[in-house]
Amino acid sequence: MPTLHFQTPAGEHIALDAQEGLSVMEAAVAANVPGIDADCGGACACATCHVYVDESWAARLPGRTDIEVKMLEFAVAVQPNSRLSCRLVVGPDTEGLTMRIPDSQH
Repeated sequence: MPTLHFQTPAGEHIALDAQEGLSVMEAAVAANVPGIDADCGGACACATCHVYVDESWAARLPGRTDIEVKMLEFAVAVQPNSRLSCRLVVGPDTEGLTMRIPDSQH
């Protein structure tokens, strides 16, 4: 199982082992990661799973889809490394993926 790393707005570091095939959002919700609310359940319709992907990971992940880009328009404090965790799939290539949860989701 790949290990995912989250930095919360409060400065807490959370590492969790995630089952391959789940979305990063599903793994975070199952582990009760604070700030990943996922109000739409992964339908890419709310932006409450917004994360900042560590810059070193940006080029290693699949690009944003059109729907993800449109939904990020509703997120607060979007940055070039903003992603919706519901659009990121856990796999062997996500081992060590590091993300920061925006302050607005505290």
